[in-house]
Amino acid sequence: MSSDDTMRAITQDSLGGPGVLRLGEVARPRPLPTEIQVRVHAAGVNPVDWKTRAGGGMSGVLGEPPFVLGWDVSGVVSEIGGGVTTVQVGDAVYGMPWFPRQAGAYAEYVTAPSRQFARKPATIDHDRAAAVPLAGLTAWQSLVDTAEVEAGQRVLVHAAAGGVGHFAVQIAKHLGAYVIGTASAAKHEWLRALGADEVVDYRTVRFEDVVRDVDAVIDLVGDGHDSTSSRSLRTLRPGGHLVVVPSGVSPDLAGAAHEQGVRVSDFLVEPDGHTLSRIARLIDGGAVTVGLDDVLPLEQAAEAHRRGEAGETRGKLVLHVTS
Repeated sequence: MSSDDTMRAITQDSLGGPGVLRLGEVARPRPLPTEIQVRVHAAGVNPVDWKTRAGGGMSGVLGEPPFVLGWDVSGVVSEIGGGVTTVQVGDAVYGMPWFPRQAGAYAEYVTAPSRQFARKPATIDHDRAAAVPLAGLTAWQSLVDTAEVEAGQRVLVHAAAGGVGHFAVQIAKHLGAYVIGTASAAKHEWLRALGADEVVDYRTVRFEDVVRDVDAVIDLVGDGHDSTSSRSLRTLRPGGHLVVVPSGVSPDLAGAAHEQGVRVSDFLVEPDGHTLSRIARLIDGGAVTVGLDDVLPLEQAAEAHRRGEAGETRGKLVLHVTS
């Protein structure tokens, strides 16, 4: 049981496998001016979490352990700092605070600038809302802000059934695009129900052999796995845009894109409360649904990481923190 000065949190004292994650007690953060304290009801689990835990991801930003992982938060405002005008104590909010610096979402409380949060979608609970921020913002910012997708364009989404991918399919469809997704066959029916116009089984078909004249590729796999980014160049029309999310853009990839007459961008998501408000409206309006693979209690964070790293989840994994 935590006191007024401490809280439960998942900590790690070293880099390594899921077993380094431990439930412990840490100091409870207090909000500075312009910040809010949020009592966390649920925290989303993302690939960047387990990559950081193991020494990749954002571990270079966080530095040496100990640290508390997690950036996806849904909860209730429990305290406000001076100057905050956008929310009040008791408001239900969700957000992706501080990314890529430490947010410490695998804990009972977080603090961050108030404008890095938005009001939680009213039609979903905290567990489902916690699945949205990092993945939803990645999908929106890559499609809208980076690729500038417009109605009538053709969009290819790799790993379309994953956390980011299933949001990218729905947001691209909301924008009026023709959406093609890559995923294993077992997930095709679900993706079509989300709005995908075509789905390619990457296990049996080379996607570049069947997909052509695409305006934008949202690559959530990267060149580290079967040269997905490089192969994606062949699917683009002249002037098309490849957005590489997980692995960045190598000089070789940039050179190949230039020779082919297409654009290529690397990408890293940023906190954005304003866009989270827009995404909340899409969720409440029924245009976007949240794919939730499973909800586990906070103390099972290691198990959530094991499942996520296995790569068989559909949608998101979430940790339930407090009720």
